[in-house]
Amino acid sequence: MTAYLLNLATLATIFGILAASLNLLIGYAGIFSVAHAVFFGLGAYAGAQVAMLVVPDVLLACLAGGALAALLSLGLALPALRVRGEYFVAASLGLQMMAVTVFSEAHGFTGGHGGLVGIPLPTLLGFDVSAQGTFLTLCLIILGLILLAIRLLMRGSFGRALMAIRDSESAAEAFGKDVRQLKTLVVVLGCALAGVGGALFSFYMMFVNVESFTLEQSILIMAMVIIGGTATLAGPLVGVLLLLLLPAALSFLPFIPPTQIGAVQQFIYGLAMALLMIFRPAGIAGQSAGRR
Repeated sequence: MTAYLLNLATLATIFGILAASLNLLIGYAGIFSVAHAVFFGLGAYAGAQVAMLVVPDVLLACLAGGALAALLSLGLALPALRVRGEYFVAASLGLQMMAVTVFSEAHGFTGGHGGLVGIPLPTLLGFDVSAQGTFLTLCLIILGLILLAIRLLMRGSFGRALMAIRDSESAAEAFGKDVRQLKTLVVVLGCALAGVGGALFSFYMMFVNVESFTLEQSILIMAMVIIGGTATLAGPLVGVLLLLLLPAALSFLPFIPPTQIGAVQQFIYGLAMALLMIFRPAGIAGQSAGRR
């Protein structure tokens, strides 16, 4: 049971990094992307390749995963500069669908449908950090540092400018904000953090393939942010805990057949989203529009 709980906690921490990074785009900048799993995957593949070909150092793998995701995030940032609202959602959807095909066919980098296997045990500056408790502690430290950085950024002029763009892009431009530059920066930053989460994921699973980076995964991450509450530090974490613990909780209910857990889970997700939009549109931990 202890190992099972540590497994859930580690996955929740990694998805907490993912949800917090997407919250930068959705909650603070008003950029709705359904392609976040793409950058999660880029970080995972880059981290795995560094571990297998160079050295299995977590720090180096996270830097490589974050850097690659940040570089290729310009493919998402460029349409963000030209379109807004539902048009950007459509552009990010196209990127997500294209990336799944590339991940499936780029055998030299991703291993194709078979994925990358044999990822070595993680180390940090030469020390073994592969034990479950040790790796969980490391992930928690990284999550804490990311949340602290987001808090500091959002309380400064950068964060205020982003929220001005979220509320009214035209008004932000009228007040002299460089909307193009700010949107590019937040997309690059959010995707880089997703890459860091991907590198941690590859070390923890010791195997990565395209099935972990599909549209369904992007939608799950978005649901975590929206259900938990956008534009808050705690909201995405609340959403992660609810959506990751739900399948585990359902598996303990004897009247639900194991083959039906997925269908029941999807029904509960949809019901929760609908009820939240009616009764608490800012999410469980979200703030009202007037207090943001």
